Amino acid sequence: MNSNDPRDLAHTTREHPGEAIEDARNWPGYALIGVAIVTLGLTLVAAGYGFVGWAWIAGIVCGASLLLGTLLVLAEHRRVKRLDNASLTDQVGH
Repeated sequence: MNSNDPRDLAHTTREHPGEAIEDARNWPGYALIGVAIVTLGLTLVAAGYGFVGWAWIAGIVCGASLLLGTLLVLAEHRRVKRLDNASLTDQVGH
């Protein structure tokens, strides 16, 4: 098995169990989604206290990190699916 292949075919009959944890290439995307959640809170607090400039900055960071994080996770999921010769819409496994 290739070290870039996150599938654990020897221990399971399912397609990708634990893919999110086992495949470390997903982690930057998940970290960016976490940053987006934190900056969403910062945006709401800044807007609530009337700091409009900080609210805009945190809102832009929130949107950008959410978009980039989602794109990274989807790109890695497509890579794993391509290893299986399947598309993202195939209903196989979990």
